[in-house]
Amino acid sequence: MNERRDFFRAIKKPVIKEEAILRPPYGFGESLFQSECPKCETKDCQTHCEEQIIVIKADGTPTINLTKRGCTFCESCAKMCQKGVLSLENLQTKDRLNARFTIMIESCMAHQKTICFSCKEPCLDDAILFNGMFNPVIDDSRCTACGFCMSRCPTNAISFEVTKIKESKDES
Repeated sequence: MNERRDFFRAIKKPVIKEEAILRPPYGFGESLFQSECPKCETKDCQTHCEEQIIVIKADGTPTINLTKRGCTFCESCAKMCQKGVLSLENLQTKDRLNARFTIMIESCMAHQKTICFSCKEPCLDDAILFNGMFNPVIDDSRCTACGFCMSRCPTNAISFEVTKIKESKDES
């Protein structure tokens, strides 16, 4: 079964805008990522990420890569953050990534009348709803943007747009 999925992944690459920076959960805003993360010498958020999805960019800030796995919201990144950029006290981004996911109809196997539940199976939040066996949609009210659907889609038909995070601890 994995060989079949790998074949479909090779056909179409995921659509991710170059400027789209998906930050780890529990963050307090882009200005803190830019000012504090480059000063961090340990990069413990990346080292302790259970799913190994945190990648440190050239500018020293963390971003999330969802091409192979998704976020389990294990809290390790926030617990290990020595600079206070990630914090379990941030209820705005607790158990949620700063993204909105969508299914591209033209690439989705189910929308093309092929039975496929690859995105629905790993979704622990039941955020992917099907109209019968076909026509999946993502319920934004349930979706935590964990990314497991994106990493499992055999045709890379799931994309995301980054959403804004409040800019400081004081704005909560």
